[in-house]
Amino acid sequence: MDIDPLEVVEKNEQNSQQQADKNKLNAMVAVTVACLATFMGICHVKDDNIVQGMQQAQADKIDHWAFYQARNIRSEVASSTVTQLQLQSLNASGTQRAQYDTQIKAYQAIVAKQEREKEKIKRQAEDDQKTYDGLNLHDDQFDLADAAISIAISLLAVTALTNKFWLYFVALVPTGFGLIMGLAGLLNLGIHPDALTKLLSQNSAISPAGDSVVGSKMMIARSLRNSSAIASPQE
Repeated sequence: MDIDPLEVVEKNEQNSQQQADKNKLNAMVAVTVACLATFMGICHVKDDNIVQGMQQAQADKIDHWAFYQARNIRSEVASSTVTQLQLQSLNASGTQRAQYDTQIKAYQAIVAKQEREKEKIKRQAEDDQKTYDGLNLHDDQFDLADAAISIAISLLAVTALTNKFWLYFVALVPTGFGLIMGLAGLLNLGIHPDALTKLLSQNSAISPAGDSVVGSKMMIARSLRNSSAIASPQE
């Protein structure tokens, strides 16, 4: 059987071209994965700081609502005391009535002070919630970026195994989305796909009772501790 030299040369050229395409694709995949891994690392640093800020804001909110409840209890007790003193003063003599009036004014001052402090603490708690919501928006951005880039890296791994150029371009779709979300979080942009976020967090939205119960228990416990000196007119 005769061997055609031209056929051998043509086959070698085809093999060389295929190998060159394979090497090019692998290089593209390697560079893309390295860049994505670096970007994910940077995003994780910022996301960890945001999570710490969210935890602090949540703790501050719980503390402020606990103080709000304590102030509310003090105000109610002082208000009840005012009512009792006013009723008792109706049957008092002139000297005793003056003493009752002094005590009534003292407890009325306590009620006014507690109401002012209560409104101040309420505003602080509401500000804490706003801080938490703002940080949570950026935390969602980093979560979406992490998920999208993880999908992209998985597709790139399959691309390297199969040597399919079209699969590389498919992997660029989650890559682009992940980069957008990551940059939005790093640059504090307001980009937030609400529909996708709600879909992914649907379970937590349906049953938020866990955090509420824990928070309520902590607030009640702290309220009881903070209201130990309720009936002191000096407050």
